[in-house]
Amino acid sequence: MGWGIIGTWRMALEGVQHASDMLSKGGASGDAIEKAIRMVEDYPFYKSVGYGGLPNEVCEVELDAAYMDGHTLSIGAVAGIKDFKNPVSIARRLSKDRFNVFLVGTGAEEYACKHGFEKQNMLTDRAKKMWESRIQEIKEKNLNPYDGHDTVGMICLDKDRHMTAATSTSGLFMKKRGRVGDSPLSGSGFYVDSKIGGTCATGLGEDIMKGCLSYEIVRLMGEGFHPQEAAEKTVNAFSRKLSERRGKAGAISVVCMNNIGEWGVGTNVEFSFVAATNTAAAKVYIAKPAGNKTEYEEAAKEWLDVYQRRIEKTV
Repeated sequence: MGWGIIGTWRMALEGVQHASDMLSKGGASGDAIEKAIRMVEDYPFYKSVGYGGLPNEVCEVELDAAYMDGHTLSIGAVAGIKDFKNPVSIARRLSKDRFNVFLVGTGAEEYACKHGFEKQNMLTDRAKKMWESRIQEIKEKNLNPYDGHDTVGMICLDKDRHMTAATSTSGLFMKKRGRVGDSPLSGSGFYVDSKIGGTCATGLGEDIMKGCLSYEIVRLMGEGFHPQEAAEKTVNAFSRKLSERRGKAGAISVVCMNNIGEWGVGTNVEFSFVAATNTAAAKVYIAKPAGNKTEYEEAAKEWLDVYQRRIEKTV
């Protein structure tokens, strides 16, 4: 039986590679996806997730994360949690409970403490310097403060056709204290059903949460649409709706996979993603809108080199 994993953004690469090794050896999708997301959360140069994530308006790092089991439809999620490492693991632990599976702020922190999760100051010196720089830019240039809302989200399929979904993010840079985007919201930021497939989203949460895009894509796959068709159809239709109703649509991108390892991507902006299956090693792709379609191609070495230099550039 085949396996597969797909994740948003270039930052998913190392995690997807590690998860691929686990899956190829018969590992469970839940373990593989948790490890993959944790690797993104732990890398300090990824400024929109976990340790090193960019802070809110008062220079606090508030994290959101979610986990879903496609066999049981169990969900766990945390939002606005501070000073705890690896929120995706806390979300997965919550998914094992019957009640109180979505916790926020102090309640999420108390739960994490009670269950022995590791405390850690998630604000790095690098992120603080970027916050200070943005404060100065806002004062001097009247810039919009919001930036850096790249959620890492993944869909995973193991050899037993057990599927999982997970997301993790620090949300909008300079966001209002307590702001929560689409990432921990079931049906919007993620959804998975092992009998069909799964989807996760990234982009401007305030616009993504105006629809149930992840659920809709899974529903379409259940009706027989190929993941690519389902992703394009949903993102294009919703982008048009937002433009008609509100004058514009924010950044919306999705990745999805069905329960036989076929995958797809839809977007209204250029973005990167990573995919791997039992027949194709992990690769970074660049996707962009092309009319009613989404085109993608493997990222060139030059693009990957520029990316690495940019994220590690001295602040």
